Amino acid sequence: MTNINVIDRFVREAECKTITGLSRTRRWELEQVGKFPKRIKLGERAVAWRLSDLMNWIEERSNEAA
Repeated sequence: MTNINVIDRFVREAECKTITGLSRTRRWELEQVGKFPKRIKLGERAVAWRLSDLMNWIEERSNEAA
C-alpha cells in the first residue's frame, strides 16, 4: 500500500458514499467478504471509516484496473 499524505480522520456514511460512489448496501456486502475496509464503531448507533483506509482501497482498485 502506498502511504498517502493526508491527515487521517473519520469519515461518516454520507461522505463515504461520496468518496467511494458505492451504496451503503454494496459497501456492507463487500465488507462482509473482506473486500472493503472495516467500519469502526464510534458509539451505539454511529460508525465511520478511516479516510486513509478508504484512500488505500481506492488506490488498490486503480492499480487492479491498470
